[in-house]
Amino acid sequence: MSSFSSLVPSWDTSSLGHPDRTPRAERLMLGQHLAHCGALRGPLRAAWTGLSRCHRLLAERALTATLLIALVAGTAWLVL
Repeated sequence: MSSFSSLVPSWDTSSLGHPDRTPRAERLMLGQHLAHCGALRGPLRAAWTGLSRCHRLLAERALTATLLIALVAGTAWLVL
């Protein structure tokens, strides 16, 4: 099995050094299946990437806001 991720449909055999005896029709059907699954997964991957970016942006701002509020509250407590 491949140890890297690729967006190009691919597959590995478990022939362990022996010649591949998979029929050509079966390889073609597997290639079509991988292409179909990749096409279905495309919009989901785009949505997930967008949500990840929004979450990262909001998380950065939330931490900054929390630290700012803590600093103002600490300063006010020391002054009073």
